[in-house]
Amino acid sequence: MSNTITTTDFNFPNQKSVYRGKVREVYNINNELLVMVATDRLSAFDVVLPKGIPYKGQILNQIATKFMELTQDIVPNWLIATPDPNVAVGHLCDPFKVEMVIRGYVSGHAAREYAAGKRTICGVTMVEGLKENDKFPTPIITPTTKADNGSHDEDISREAILSKEIVSEEDYLVLEKYTRALFQRGTEIAASRGLILVDTKYEFGKTKEGVIVLIDEIHTPDSSRYFYSEGYQERQNSGEEQKQLSKEFVRRWLIENGFQGQEGQQIPAMTDEYIETVSERYIELYEKILGEKFIKANIDNIEERIDNNVSEYLAS
Repeated sequence: MSNTITTTDFNFPNQKSVYRGKVREVYNINNELLVMVATDRLSAFDVVLPKGIPYKGQILNQIATKFMELTQDIVPNWLIATPDPNVAVGHLCDPFKVEMVIRGYVSGHAAREYAAGKRTICGVTMVEGLKENDKFPTPIITPTTKADNGSHDEDISREAILSKEIVSEEDYLVLEKYTRALFQRGTEIAASRGLILVDTKYEFGKTKEGVIVLIDEIHTPDSSRYFYSEGYQERQNSGEEQKQLSKEFVRRWLIENGFQGQEGQQIPAMTDEYIETVSERYIELYEKILGEKFIKANIDNIEERIDNNVSEYLAS
């Protein structure tokens, strides 16, 4: 009996292969469907932490599913069904080898680059006179691609993507258009919840029919940064830190305990009490982002529940 799921070893009907990411495990069904299982693993600084967080997988899966539904009128997506709280089933797609990062504010990586004196990021010029967490005049797209020698994301410019033929110009124009449309919709939904969507990333793929669709997650606290809108300007004016809604609180705890994913550093011990606080924080994120109460799924035996639900769905 387990109340978190950190690894899976399913053997679904017509299963061809399985891909294991940092948080999600993706099962290929007959080269037609993908079964994406959101585990309770927690990653930070490109490292998977040693213990799972109760309900985290359910939370990420249900936020992503909800936002897929709320944006399908403007951007097609890969999703077909969610047969289990931790599972999404969708079309098998050929993913583009870039992540479309879009930033509305000078935060995170952009803020660090700006503070170092750089005024260009991914080939995009950042105007003078901004300070951390100020709003950009217009949201900027700063794509990333996977490094050849590892899993770290690397900044890349639009020009480099096209010159290296990572994505064709025709397709890239669609990715940019979809990225801006999704960010605009996400910004409007966040505003209705008293939040600011600061930055986020989107991933896209192509179906067998050649249709470009949104894949993976969207607007979750793992892929996005949110600020509370109430008091935002006052905090900027007085130089205070912004109130954030993201997994930044985990990164800060790790930094305070001497860990930033660098060689030789030890991951600090995660007590049951700390894990409980992280779980509660993710539930708070869910309820604030979606504006609805989180309903806990039965976690007496998650693997058995998922296996039954997915097998039943595939059989039908």
